[in-house]
Amino acid sequence: MLSRLRNMFRVPDLRNKILFTLVLIGVYRLGAHLPVPYVDFSAIKTLQEQSNNSGVVGFLDLFSGGAITNVAIFFLGIMPYITASIIMQLLGVVIPKLEQWQQEGQTGQKKITQWTRYLTVALALVQSTGFVFALHQGSGGLIGFGAKLPQGIDFIPGFNFWRAGLIVLVWTAGTALVMWLGELITQRGIGNGMSILIFASVVSRLPAQGAAIWSQGTKFQFFTIIGIGVAMIVGIVFVESGQRRIPVQFAKRVVGRRMYGGQSTYIPLKVNQSGVIPVIFAS
Repeated sequence: MLSRLRNMFRVPDLRNKILFTLVLIGVYRLGAHLPVPYVDFSAIKTLQEQSNNSGVVGFLDLFSGGAITNVAIFFLGIMPYITASIIMQLLGVVIPKLEQWQQEGQTGQKKITQWTRYLTVALALVQSTGFVFALHQGSGGLIGFGAKLPQGIDFIPGFNFWRAGLIVLVWTAGTALVMWLGELITQRGIGNGMSILIFASVVSRLPAQGAAIWSQGTKFQFFTIIGIGVAMIVGIVFVESGQRRIPVQFAKRVVGRRMYGGQSTYIPLKVNQSGVIPVIFAS
């Protein structure tokens, strides 16, 4: 393992890709902690300390790396793009034009990607507008705060059309920037960019959660939870790797004086064919 890690940085091209990916992850994590203008950030942090993230927003906050509860410029994170991608896949069965693009190969995929970007920006506009009015009306439950809010609280002092429009614009631009960072990682970095950003967001919450478990419980409870977490990861990987192999036999055929075919292969059917997409889309 250590020798492989050393060899990774000895190859110039691979080293540049790894460093490029790490730099973009750093930019993404920085944007998840920079608050938007005109928001009473001190009031949000005070309320955040009095409550615990739970439910759907807690799930989304995990995917955004804490950007929701930080009311950061990457407030919406990668979720609008994931939702738009799933919607485009589902519409490919209903709309003939999309189905035609899916069958056109690389050219059609570029068109689908372009329309996915447009749909992502549209979803970001709608979601950011809703969250702005939720902050103005003091609906803390919508941003993951389970505590009961005082009457008349307003997270956006001096609320008006221009301030609301600027916040919506910043959040929408932040979503577009996250989408661009993910595509850059896919093109010039390592792995799938969107998956890398989601992984970075989830991992970024682990130190704080581990520290909370260490301070509130015993060492035995801490290591027990760590062991359960590792066992769950191993089980998930085991299930994701599981597949049913349907054997396929190709018939022999003679072309000229040569005989082709007669080979045996298989069709891999995964145990969890849909992956985590239904869970994300339902949330």
